[in-house]
Amino acid sequence: MTAKNLYNTRNIGIMAHIDAGKTTTTERILYYTGKSHKLGEVHEGGAVMDWMEQEQERGITITSAATTVYWDYQDSNFKINLIDTPGHVDFTVEVERSLRVLDGAIALFCAVGGVEPQSETVWRQADKYKVPRISFVNKMDRSGADFFAVLEDMKSKIKANPVPLQIPIGQEDEFRGVVDLLDNKAYEWDETSKGMTYVEVPIPADLVTQARQYRNQLIEGVAEENDFLFEKFMDDPDSITKEEVITAVRKATLDLRITPVLCGSAFKNKGVQRLLDAVIRYLPSPMEVQSIEGVNPRTQEPESREADAQQPMAALAFKIATDPHVGRIAFFRIYSGTLKAGSYVLNASTGKKERISRILQMHANKRTPLETIEAGDIAAAVGFKTINTGDTLCDEKNPITLENMEFPMPVISVAVEPKSQKELDKLTSSLAKLAEEDPTFRIKTDEDTGQIIISGMGELHLEIILDRLQREFKVDCNQGEPQVSYKEALIGSVQHREVYKKQTGGRGKYADIKVEVHGGSDGEEGLEFIDEIKGGNIPREFIPSVEGGFKNAMLNGPLAGFEVQTLRVRLLDGSYHTVDSDQLAFEVCARNAFRNAAAKMQKVHMEPMMELEVVTPEEYMGDIISDLNRRRGNLKNVSARSGTQIIKAQVPLSEMFGYVTRLRTLASGRATSSMEFSHFEKCNNEVTRNVLKKVHGIEVN
Repeated sequence: MTAKNLYNTRNIGIMAHIDAGKTTTTERILYYTGKSHKLGEVHEGGAVMDWMEQEQERGITITSAATTVYWDYQDSNFKINLIDTPGHVDFTVEVERSLRVLDGAIALFCAVGGVEPQSETVWRQADKYKVPRISFVNKMDRSGADFFAVLEDMKSKIKANPVPLQIPIGQEDEFRGVVDLLDNKAYEWDETSKGMTYVEVPIPADLVTQARQYRNQLIEGVAEENDFLFEKFMDDPDSITKEEVITAVRKATLDLRITPVLCGSAFKNKGVQRLLDAVIRYLPSPMEVQSIEGVNPRTQEPESREADAQQPMAALAFKIATDPHVGRIAFFRIYSGTLKAGSYVLNASTGKKERISRILQMHANKRTPLETIEAGDIAAAVGFKTINTGDTLCDEKNPITLENMEFPMPVISVAVEPKSQKELDKLTSSLAKLAEEDPTFRIKTDEDTGQIIISGMGELHLEIILDRLQREFKVDCNQGEPQVSYKEALIGSVQHREVYKKQTGGRGKYADIKVEVHGGSDGEEGLEFIDEIKGGNIPREFIPSVEGGFKNAMLNGPLAGFEVQTLRVRLLDGSYHTVDSDQLAFEVCARNAFRNAAAKMQKVHMEPMMELEVVTPEEYMGDIISDLNRRRGNLKNVSARSGTQIIKAQVPLSEMFGYVTRLRTLASGRATSSMEFSHFEKCNNEVTRNVLKKVHGIEVN
């Protein structure tokens, strides 16, 4: 790919709260770019990008789908690699891993709902990966649409700096087009051509003053970008050209200082072409993003890779999918170098060589074979023996490990078993394939009961997993009641010495460690291990085994067998035997040290707390708040928006099973709710007693 082609490439995603219109917008982009010849509608189950049966039936996006389209802008042809991501909080991992490999994003907001809970989540994810974004206020045709209220919402809720480049002509049923503040012209879309054509019209008389006000704000902001523009502005504001405005807005967008905002109605075919122009104008090409940072696995020295086809190859696998026709497919972003079909690469994360038998350009679930792929592009590959989400693929002679992705812990579990014993192997292998695809889906076997326990991000997540088991893998299984994934925590700190000796004739086992075990810090997850061994009292090669022993021991907490959420361990001292000490001995010693140290510490149960938002007509508010109080809810805020009340609360997940049905009853079907994981919190004594009784049959006073 030449530098010109690379400059004419955009890798973008569409992100938003559920029901903001992401998939409908993507379908319009496919139509206007000529990729589709008919408009696919989500509500009819005909959306190209929602290709899974479950997506078509439910009208929601479950898995992020990738496609490539081409758009002509100013006599040049631009290639856009586009990823449509889910909006439901249970599938937030799909957004997370997509944003990790994208250069820019379109943040979609509903003109009625404004900034909704999942909008805030995906905005934070984009901040985390420093992804420049433009915003599109969709559904301007809906009753209650208010473009300017959404701008205020963006400022107050997500601390964005929205810069409108358009203002709407009319709202709700009257929405006809937009006033473009750059051109200082108005445009209306032609309904008869399915929005394919639009015409310039005079700016409506009632919008002239408002359009001038917002255009002046835009020009003033642009003038602050550099001294040259400021001087032009002081001499004559109208002397600043459209191209200078675009350049200044682009720079501020790429620096994450502003978010350009456009508006329209994807469903009514209005505004999408101007959105595509904005993608080209304001979002970066692969050449304009920072070089990717990584570590050389041989030297442990930091290295970087530029978006250049001549550099050594480096790519990141961001999604694994199982295809019934070609087997396991790995979606990857190539950051540098060139990759050819049939070539060998090093998986730096596993240390193994892999042969890329085929490279595919994906369009939802359809595939086009490619011979080569170069820096800055996104594609899929077939032929891997072992690959996981977040693995780095690189040139064997120039290895690099890119920063891996972190995923949230599951909060809900269900026990499953095959309907007949002969299907047990099929069930376990099918679950393993689904776990390969989805890093937030976990499987474990309960040591006490032998049951298979599957864990995920919510009821819908597990429902879809079980549905896929039946449809794709033809496995029928029985399932138990959903269970909350509790955790345990240790409070305080203790020093402990553990000696492990075993003599069984011949070579024995010996390990000796002195550790300080601390309950860890709030907000941290997992094990923080600090090696303070001096003078080689424990050889270097045994230290990772001590860390591994504590990590494994944390999976089975001392109170009720739940995972210990966070722990800090300082390895202070120890000793070894030149013959009897080995890695296994130190791992077993560490596990015993955890158990014995924990016995001296205070132990508490932790339960997942959820952020809940309920949107309801005012007359049902009292009943809904009373119901939340009964569910141990902690009311955070009540506010009004577009004639409805918005209730925000934190509620324990264990109290929220079946809540959607209950809410429907309380509000006669007129209220909606959305819920996402917030944090783990210490259970009160009554909840702890109930959990211990349920899990172990233990009565605690």
